Amino acid sequence: MLTRHGRPVTLWARRADFAEQLRCTRENTTYLPGVALPDGVQVTADLGVVGAFGWALVVVPSAGVEELLSVLPRSLGVVLCAKGLSSDGRRLSELAADLGFARRAVLSGPNHAEEVGRLLPAASVVASPDQEFALQVQQATLTPTFRVYTSPDLPGVELGGVLKNVMALAAGMVDGLELGDNAKASLMTRGLREMGRYLASQGAQEDTVYGLSGLGDLMATANSRHSRNRAAGERLARGLDPAQGGKVVEGLRSAQLLSDWAQAHGHDLPIVKAVRQVVTGAWTLEEGVAALMGRDAKPERN
Repeated sequence: MLTRHGRPVTLWARRADFAEQLRCTRENTTYLPGVALPDGVQVTADLGVVGAFGWALVVVPSAGVEELLSVLPRSLGVVLCAKGLSSDGRRLSELAADLGFARRAVLSGPNHAEEVGRLLPAASVVASPDQEFALQVQQATLTPTFRVYTSPDLPGVELGGVLKNVMALAAGMVDGLELGDNAKASLMTRGLREMGRYLASQGAQEDTVYGLSGLGDLMATANSRHSRNRAAGERLARGLDPAQGGKVVEGLRSAQLLSDWAQAHGHDLPIVKAVRQVVTGAWTLEEGVAALMGRDAKPERN
């Protein structure tokens, strides 16, 4: 997308054989079939090329971010795109800060690669404590088909992307159980409320949850045929392997990390807990539904 709109792009692949395959075929047949890499995209397996750039988009899955950041020069600005947490439950931007990266940002929103890669209209948000860096990333990634906004609320934007994956897993379970439109709409609405409460507990702005990285991403991820997390929930409800196909399902990992945090801090994340219990086999799907439907009566805004 960026190359087609005049930006020079170098794509790093961690395996030399895969980099060579991309250079030759100009297509990732496993993850993005039918989308050709333009000639302007340079592909390399040499991570040393980052020394020629001021900042980079870090698009590896969350489980691989720490390993990658540990070998990158600390002078590099990093734009974190994975929607997950570190192995010890830290936000990835916290991990980057702890490793010594002064310039860090998060890019998040309803951005399925299957559509962005085909230049269908989409919007995203870049958040950073460094407003100048956020503006640089915004201007560099803004194209006629990709609208980018800025936000100062780094934790809010980042955590919206983490939590919506867990909610999408639950939405997929609703689809797999064929519980209907009412159940799914109710789940998404209460899920959004749960996301907002968690954001506030982490010092984020609660209303960030109503933006692109929260409500926008939740709508896309909980409903799209492209959504790995929604599909994983549906497969689980039908008795199949939720991680089928080798694609990373960030919500499976995040549900456990978030649930552990909630238990340790006495925080109420009922949907996250139900997803975690079902995913780990502690509850059946029916028990998960019953636990959510049987909660104490309360005002809607709680």
